[in-house]
Amino acid sequence: MGQQSKEKLSASLEDYLEAIYNLSQSETVARSKDIAELLGVSRASVTGALRALSEKQYVNYKPYGYITLTDKGEQLAERIVRRHAILNRFFADVLGVEAELAHEAACRAEHSLGPEITPRLAAFVDFITRKRGGEENIAEQYKQHWDSVKDE
Repeated sequence: MGQQSKEKLSASLEDYLEAIYNLSQSETVARSKDIAELLGVSRASVTGALRALSEKQYVNYKPYGYITLTDKGEQLAERIVRRHAILNRFFADVLGVEAELAHEAACRAEHSLGPEITPRLAAFVDFITRKRGGEENIAEQYKQHWDSVKDE
């Protein structure tokens, strides 16, 4: 926990790492312009973030070159992506929130979810969405309940 808290990144830098990770999963490398487009920011903002991430040894970056994650960067990015996926699944599959809204909420919430909470939330989502015998899972029961009370 000591090293992790010392190297805590801002939410913005975490977003850049997540974007690089996601781009590199489909393209094997990320480019500045792709990151800017994905995050809806300027190329100058991307350059500043890449310099900061490079200084912290999370990315391999040279101006006008491809951007790749270091081993350290990939490990952190995987944790960020996992938190995002767990939150997205919680909002969409458990609470029944519309997909785009669930994604946006997960983007905002993922930065404050600590390593102590992530595995518990993952286990909760798995538990709550599991079918038991012939019954609907608890998440489906909740969604029906929500539909009956939301307009009260």
